Amino acid sequence: MSDDADAPIDLRSDTVTTPSEKMRRAAANAPVGDDVYGEDPSVNDLEATAADVLGFADALFVPSGTMGNQLAARVHTERGEEAVVEAESHVVNYELGGFAQHSALQTRPVDAGERVVPSPAQLREAHHAENLHRPGTGLVAIENTHNAKGGAVAAVEDVAALGDEAADLGVPLHLDGARLFNAAVAAGVDVTAYTEHVDSASVCLSKGLGAPVGSVLAGSEAFVADARRARKLLGGGMRQTGLIAAPGRIALTENVERLADDHANAERLARGLDGIDGLDAADPETNIVLVDTSGSALGAEALVERCRDVGVLASAFGRETVRFCTHLDVGRAAIDDAVERVARAA
Repeated sequence: MSDDADAPIDLRSDTVTTPSEKMRRAAANAPVGDDVYGEDPSVNDLEATAADVLGFADALFVPSGTMGNQLAARVHTERGEEAVVEAESHVVNYELGGFAQHSALQTRPVDAGERVVPSPAQLREAHHAENLHRPGTGLVAIENTHNAKGGAVAAVEDVAALGDEAADLGVPLHLDGARLFNAAVAAGVDVTAYTEHVDSASVCLSKGLGAPVGSVLAGSEAFVADARRARKLLGGGMRQTGLIAAPGRIALTENVERLADDHANAERLARGLDGIDGLDAADPETNIVLVDTSGSALGAEALVERCRDVGVLASAFGRETVRFCTHLDVGRAAIDDAVERVARAA
């Protein structure tokens, strides 16, 4: 799809990636068993690999990143507790109030601003011990990269400082790392530089890493055992899951370093879009480009529709912001083509 002049250029999200031929062969030839019984060798291999790569004792394959985050909340907390969350995070804005619905949690949003994750001082202010009148703080949930902040990367030292503060307060810290490998590549560090400071992490295999479906949730052995039970409760107990786990392992082990290509393409796209009258593209840190349309006669929805008419797919991200997301199915030539098409649309 990436460089076919007649094909739409899909920059709505990195969730639209299609599996490689190698992934398709792996799916076709994967040894399988009943994963609910723990007997699917391809799933077991993926989970062991994920735990090793992420630096945790164990990991669990789950259908989606949303389920991973919801399982973490369910396992880490007691019903009626409070979760400190970043105000614009995915768990707040894009998971249908799941913390309340699945775990009976009240959320306390904190605006982390450009830091991406709350500061230790913000956590101390938001934290409450349980008493007769107030729920106790049972969880801190952060996101890296931060989708709503344009794929912004949290600094390792900020995550470390927050992790130390959460540990001092006796509150578990969960990392929604849907695009965690993008953060690690952009920061030039191993992914464990982030995960060593948190109690659990979820990582999406089906975004920039290019798998067809699935995420992993990692933590201690006891945490994963409880998450496995909660996964069954939420309908995530799948059977011959190796058919999708095998491509996921390829994504995890072979597609991390190439994320730098997506970041470079995002920078190229942002420069091109920023040169179009009326559009103001923020400098991307990873693979997400946010474009402010306030200088144009078009609002976000109108620009998205006009882009669709010229064969570029994007997403409205508010009234005056459009999101473009680069990924492995869109090469450099298609990026240049997309800029030319958007210029015609704008």
